[in-house]
Amino acid sequence: MGPNPTDRGKGGVKRSLLVEAKGVPVGVTVAGANRNDCKLVEQTLDSIPIRRPKPTKKHPQHMCLDKGYDFEFVLKILAEYNLVPHVCHRGEEARARRRRRGKPRRWVVERSHSWFNRFRRILVRWEKRSSSYIGMLHLVCGLIAWRATGLLG
Repeated sequence: MGPNPTDRGKGGVKRSLLVEAKGVPVGVTVAGANRNDCKLVEQTLDSIPIRRPKPTKKHPQHMCLDKGYDFEFVLKILAEYNLVPHVCHRGEEARARRRRRGKPRRWVVERSHSWFNRFRRILVRWEKRSSSYIGMLHLVCGLIAWRATGLLG
């Protein structure tokens, strides 16, 4: 028997995606598939191409993350960016699902990843250079944002 095909040590690419409330991509970064998600938080926040509006007490900016980001250093990074963290702690999602019906908040991001995967060029990474792949990701982000406005079908 060979190694387990679901082993975390396999090669590949990981997209870290930041989306707004409707699922439109705001920032994206790329790393190796064996990189932990929580280590990509700062890089993903830095990938936002436009300047964020300043959060106020009346209108704070929130960040919803799943249990893979339940670390103290992630909360410190979010505080540096003036974001109110909503991190689903380990075991919390199962309890919340029993209390109420509906999809978890991270479903918005999962749906956005599905939109990305509909572009065959993005689904499998064929580019050798990461800059070419990131350029294709930015093109897809633009197309998804355009479709979200209703101007493109």
